[in-house]
Amino acid sequence: MTLTSAQFQRYARHLTLPEFGVAAQEKLLASSILLIGAGGLGSPLALYLAAAGVGRLGIMDFDAVDVSNLQRQVIHRTQDVGTPKARSAKRAVNDLNPDVQVEIYEEGITSSNALDILAKYDLVIDGTDNFPTRYLVNDAAVLLGKVNIYGSIYRFEGQATVFDSRKDADGKRRGPCYRCLYPEPPSPGEVPSCAEGGVLGVLPGIIAMIQATEAIKSLTGMGDPLVGRFLRYDAMTMTFRQLKIRHDPNCPVCGDHPTVTKLIDYEQFCGMRRGEESSSDAIEMNCTDYAALRERGETHLLLDVREPFELGICQIDGNVNIPLGQLPSRLSEIAAWKDKLVVCQCKSGRRSMKALETLRKHGFQRVVNLEGGILAWGEATDDASIAPY
Repeated sequence: MTLTSAQFQRYARHLTLPEFGVAAQEKLLASSILLIGAGGLGSPLALYLAAAGVGRLGIMDFDAVDVSNLQRQVIHRTQDVGTPKARSAKRAVNDLNPDVQVEIYEEGITSSNALDILAKYDLVIDGTDNFPTRYLVNDAAVLLGKVNIYGSIYRFEGQATVFDSRKDADGKRRGPCYRCLYPEPPSPGEVPSCAEGGVLGVLPGIIAMIQATEAIKSLTGMGDPLVGRFLRYDAMTMTFRQLKIRHDPNCPVCGDHPTVTKLIDYEQFCGMRRGEESSSDAIEMNCTDYAALRERGETHLLLDVREPFELGICQIDGNVNIPLGQLPSRLSEIAAWKDKLVVCQCKSGRRSMKALETLRKHGFQRVVNLEGGILAWGEATDDASIAPY
């Protein structure tokens, strides 16, 4: 791809770099990247990759912009609240650099669509926050021979590396994959999400810039890639620590004798499938049924596992608040309910499902999850106090 006169002006500061120049810029313009997620990491990634001149960006996100996202998801604006994140991100990229072709996917990545979508791009950048998707993206990238640029954030800490398990001419793997680093997923609820534990607003920008840098290096062939090196960042001490990671010859995906040769059920693999439970009780209760239960005055414990500040936004009367991250150490406070009905509730039902799994693991017999959380409750009951959430 030959640069136009307008592009010579736009990318002038790249072109003056002897290590970069016209050749590298032309490679960028001819390249393509798939961003999984348009949230904390995906937002600055999309902006900086577009500004750098990556020719084609795929942006995949099934969620809509929420006001709580604006503290760190810098690609979205206040007027975008309620808009699908993929559309909001495309608008921002188009405003910044019309050279970039943007393709959006307003859906989640699944075992059914991952291979078809990833195959269309030169590399993939994982900006997600859940383990089933991380394993799915990893396995799809290995099976397709794609570079997977990884990043994660939590509270004041971040991590980044480049998973490049492609084979060289001699058949040797260039580096490890995600499964080489984490062969087994953690138990559900063991690692809190950003919604549960919080995140410093600027942290995603720092980790995303590392990911963007590695993407540009990978596409242009510059520098020493972060392959086989795991970078950890601590914002509180402003320190970086680098750890070596190696390819595992026994890895089930990229090892010498792989056993995972096609995409699997990753929810089940990570222990998060809502399948049959040991208890005969239903695993979820919809808001209509729960409203009827309250109307009948049926004895139960409503366990709200959100953070305390969220109760200041809205809450359902009569709840007991124990944040999800504190639940294992505070089970004694609700021990009297082990053989009675417990209804777990959070904002949307995701955290409370983890709470349900924790309670059942510790012997609570009658536990259900409020389907859709307090947001669904507000809609189902026309509770105006919950609408602004």
